[in-house]
Amino acid sequence: MGSFSELIKNFDKTRSYVRDFFIYGYKVRSDFSVKSSRTYDDEKRRVESWLGDYISYSTSERGKQTCISVDSSHIAENPLYNAYYSKSFTTNDIRLHFFILDILSDNQHMSLKELSQEIDSRFGIVYEEQTIRLKLKEYTVEGIIITEKAGKTAYYSLSPDTADSFMDSFSGLPDAVRFFSEQQDFGIIGNSLMRLADMHNDIFRMKHNYIVHTLEDILLPDIIQAIDEKRFITAVIFNSRNSDMHNTTLIPFQIISSVRTGRRYLACYDTLFKNVCTVRLGYIKSVKIGEVCQNYSVIQKKYQKCLSRSYCVSMSHPKDISPLVLIIRTEPDETFIPERIRREMRLSSLEDLGGGRFRLTIDCDDPNEAIPWVKSFIGRIESIEGGNSMIINRFFRDICRMKQMYRGEGE
Repeated sequence: MGSFSELIKNFDKTRSYVRDFFIYGYKVRSDFSVKSSRTYDDEKRRVESWLGDYISYSTSERGKQTCISVDSSHIAENPLYNAYYSKSFTTNDIRLHFFILDILSDNQHMSLKELSQEIDSRFGIVYEEQTIRLKLKEYTVEGIIITEKAGKTAYYSLSPDTADSFMDSFSGLPDAVRFFSEQQDFGIIGNSLMRLADMHNDIFRMKHNYIVHTLEDILLPDIIQAIDEKRFITAVIFNSRNSDMHNTTLIPFQIISSVRTGRRYLACYDTLFKNVCTVRLGYIKSVKIGEVCQNYSVIQKKYQKCLSRSYCVSMSHPKDISPLVLIIRTEPDETFIPERIRREMRLSSLEDLGGGRFRLTIDCDDPNEAIPWVKSFIGRIESIEGGNSMIINRFFRDICRMKQMYRGEGE
């Protein structure tokens, strides 16, 4: 029987597990059908060891549900970063790591043959030169080791760049790293720098800190590279309702965020359905970079046109849509209402009808995205029309549900 380990080989599996069981919280143990219940227990223990006190439990008819419960404005460092530091390694990996760094720590420049002989002499272990060469190549790419050639022979030495020296090179840099370690995009990089320099974020707290975004950060390097090089990507996307997955080829343009929910989306062109769309990053399982798109700039213009008509993140255009028109009534002392509308409105116009009445017209491709903002004026809305029947019916249905919730069925 294999022993339990907190280390992981496949981050993608862990990302999926954390998402389904701990963040969305819609799955229980009986829903875990991929492998045995023992595997579920191991995965659960592993994640609980990372998240510590941020786990809460509830019981329903379906069973015991586990989820993350945390006020993100009260935490100094995102606990989900721990998932990135839990990758497993082989015995050779860890041995070679310390052997190579120990030998080169004396500011030595050594060839592959010299390094191999020194490992044998000092530690009594013989490695094939190819094994050592691959490890040196890996560390050269990561910037840990510097490779210099003298004739046909490559010589290796430790890079003088360390986290400590990096932090001391610029005034105020440690505080900047602390701040950006909790920002949405690549916060894991800032957190890694802090760990290397034995630092902690003891200054900043983020009021709206969407900690779950770090599970999506692993996708960003490939997506951004594809955008920069104008390439196709093949994305594996799962259905949020039934977890079914499908492959699709996309042309990526931009990563955009919803100012209302904080969720992040990939704005792209779907080559199958021939339309501009957005895909929530949390629903993308993996990304693979493809060939260069020859007509990238032409399709990008279509995206820019859709973006100019998008109220939030939706790029769709519902059928039979028309501008959403509201009549808003205010009291004489409520001058802050039209001021707020002018400050916050997007793709809209405001007309003063006199007598404290204003006509607000929202002209965008998907007025449904404006409804949450429109609802904040409930009690002052005299009439609402336009959009389409689905949007209007949903608006009044929500009002009725809210009335029942707060006033009771009999009122």
